[in-house]
Formats: sequence, structure tokens, C-alpha cells
Amino acid sequence: MNIGVLGGTFDPVHIGHLIVAEEVMVRLGLAVVIFVPAGQPWLKADWSVTSREHRLQMLHLALADKPDFQISTLEIERAGPSYTVDTMVELREKMGSDDDLFFVLGRDNLNQLPQWQEPFRLMEMCYLVVVNRPGVPKPRLKSLEKKLPGISPRVVLLDRPEIDISASAIRERVVRGLSVRHLVPELVDRYIKENGLYIT
Repeated sequence: MNIGVLGGTFDPVHIGHLIVAEEVMVRLGLAVVIFVPAGQPWLKADWSVTSREHRLQMLHLALADKPDFQISTLEIERAGPSYTVDTMVELREKMGSDDDLFFVLGRDNLNQLPQWQEPFRLMEMCYLVVVNRPGVPKPRLKSLEKKLPGISPRVVLLDRPEIDISASAIRERVVRGLSVRHLVPELVDRYIKENGLYIT
């Protein structure tokens, strides 16, 4: 069975996340996509992330009617910084020996992969599904090979979808009093308003 893994802060989860998950699922024939909200992402340690309780609740609301999309709380339950390799180890232990994991990441994150925790071990455990990010050029796998030999056959490059939606832009719109109802699922929009998220 092929299983997709989509990690992120999901602060908040937005339509772009859902479009990417659906596209990856269809194009790679995945049985399920697991959303993994981060606890404290090590790459974002210099700024405050909305509480895990709020981010997790928004994910539950966004995915409630999507049985092919599941949620794993491995990272938000883990103390300390969130490292993808640790998550993949735990997921791999729970999966069958014939299951393949496909970790979804943006082009910008692939370029940062040499700085990630144990990148070689990560490459061994899963395929890296690289999706478009606006303004980020296509990865140069030959250059990455010099730093991470053997990465090329583990990478699946997708040229679409190219989603120009970011959680940071959504938070900024909320601060400015602008609508985000077409950028996030309806229930998430309502939750943000009811709980006064991102206003202060």
C-alpha cells in the first residue's frame, strides 16, 4: 500500500494543503494521505506557532468529511523540536513491510534537505514527493546529489499543482480584517473567527 505523508504547522490548514494532498493521492495512486501537524518545527524555532490544540482542531474540521485524509498526532505529542526523520521512523514501525511511504514537501524544502536531521536515513525510509512552490525554481538534483548521493531515485517531481496560498498570508489577512473564507475550509474560517485567532 502506498501512503502519503504531509507534514506542516497547518497554522492554519488551508485549501492549498487539501488540493496538494488530493493531487498527490490521485497521481501517485496513494491509499491515504496522513496529515502530520508539527509540535515545534525546528526550522521555525524563532517564531511562535499557534497552540497545537487550535491547529489540531482546525485540521479535524477541515478533514472531517474526507476519509482518505487522516491525522497523526505523533509530532505534537513529542517533546522538543519536530524532526521528520523521527516521525518517519515511528510511522514505518506502524506500517506493513510492503507499505511505501511518500513524504510530500515543497521545492524550497527539498533544497534545505542537506540541513535536515539525518537526511540519508530519511531518504531510505520514504520517497520524497516534491511539489511546486511559486517562485521557487525546479530543483537541481545533480547539485543535490553532490551533497546527498543517491537522492535522485528517491525523488518524485510533480510540476503541478502550483498553489499560491500560504498560511502566513492568511494570518496577515486576518490581522488586517480581510476575509479568508475562500482560502480556508468554511468550518476553519468559522473556527478562526469564533476563537479570535491571529488577531493579536
